[in-house]
Amino acid sequence: MPTKPAKTLAKPAVAKPAPKPARAAKKTAAVPKAATAKGSGAGTREKPWKLTTANGGSEYIMFRDETLDPPALVCKVGSTELRYHLSCIEDLHAMLQKHGDWMPLGAADELKPAAEGTVEAWGRSPKNPVGGWYGLRKGYRGRFGMYVPPLLEQLGLVELEHNPKNNRVRAR
Repeated sequence: MPTKPAKTLAKPAVAKPAPKPARAAKKTAAVPKAATAKGSGAGTREKPWKLTTANGGSEYIMFRDETLDPPALVCKVGSTELRYHLSCIEDLHAMLQKHGDWMPLGAADELKPAAEGTVEAWGRSPKNPVGGWYGLRKGYRGRFGMYVPPLLEQLGLVELEHNPKNNRVRAR
């Protein structure tokens, strides 16, 4: 006598959870802070610009001080004060417009060499409009590529990438 196949019990239907939405693609260039920042300051000692480095790692303030000789763009990171020639804002913007494409930031301390072709290297070059360092305080002249481009973004002059490393900037 042939055997009957065993009866299988049907499993009750279980609703599957909805699939997770796909992750958004990683941004390479963020919306300019000028379009998103609130209460970012007026660039004076009393109401400084409140900025964040391109990678989002540090907050700092900047303001113009035309009473200094030469007039300076003052950058305060914690208790450390850096000063750059005030003309660096217009000079960097003009250089980026002439360059016409993305340029790496290349931030480096004063005693470390700056990578060629970066904003940092240009900020030290004898070929820039001030003929050398934009930084005014010996020992604190570096990091031009870290602190000045976010200000230009705040002012609406450039586009700046906001990745963990290797950020770039270009003129608007």
